[in-house]
Amino acid sequence: MSTGPDSFGPAIPLRSRLRFGLEWLSVVPFIVFALMFLAAPTVSLVVQAFTDRAGDFTLDNIRGLATDQIVRAYTISIQISLASALLGAIFGLLIALALIRGRLPHGLRAAVMTFSGVASNFAGVPLAFAFIATLGRLGLVTLILREAFGFDLYRTGFTLFSFWGLTLTYLYFQIPLMVVIITPAVDGLKREWSEAAETLGASTWHFWRYVGLPILWPPFLGTLSLLFANAFGAIATAWALTGSNLNIVTVLLYNQIRGDALQNPGLGAALAIGMVVITSITNIIYLVAAKRAERWMK
Repeated sequence: MSTGPDSFGPAIPLRSRLRFGLEWLSVVPFIVFALMFLAAPTVSLVVQAFTDRAGDFTLDNIRGLATDQIVRAYTISIQISLASALLGAIFGLLIALALIRGRLPHGLRAAVMTFSGVASNFAGVPLAFAFIATLGRLGLVTLILREAFGFDLYRTGFTLFSFWGLTLTYLYFQIPLMVVIITPAVDGLKREWSEAAETLGASTWHFWRYVGLPILWPPFLGTLSLLFANAFGAIATAWALTGSNLNIVTVLLYNQIRGDALQNPGLGAALAIGMVVITSITNIIYLVAAKRAERWMK
């Protein structure tokens, strides 16, 4: 009877084992990062959400999520996120379609994509200050409209420090983010498909109704969910622009964890858990939509 390595199956070459080990070693930094900055904080939030100030188990923090103030905060945050995500997705898709399938200059695409990459990451205090300087009561655009055209923007009821003001501010990075993410999907629409549809007698409307939009719908839905999560978790821009004037969940969470009068870390952890649940749902939608989009593109 053979007692060599072949008795237990084919031997794995030393070079293959070393390469396999190096591949796993290269993934270790990502695993450590995920455990330190994703898994560990999430576990800590769960523990704090079910712990009172004395360190004992309690459900009061979870029950506190049902209070009117917190329910309104979640409602306003979801409404702002939906509004900015829908508007950003629609306008971003139109821009991507114009760049790729329109007759715009070819060099314009590179300029728009470069700007979109930068603007999609422009947020926080600088963005809030830019909008105050532009659309505030003494902002440049506000003064031009008032002095040159006799139109007082703030007499219409608009204010930058409100629901639509914050939504408009969010659109500055939502639209570019949509352009960056949806452009590869739009680029995947082969012109041969529209030419074949035209040859068969289909109009432009029929092509988009039965071919273009069904193919773009999964990536559109996936990107829409990402835009929602992007706006839902934003705090720096909202805090710098509106402070505590607009009751959104991220500002309320900050007040509960870092505030002086309203400080309640356990309730803040429960608020964060609620946000994690909502953003997890949007991420699941994105993953499902992205998988379906890949199948379509194949």
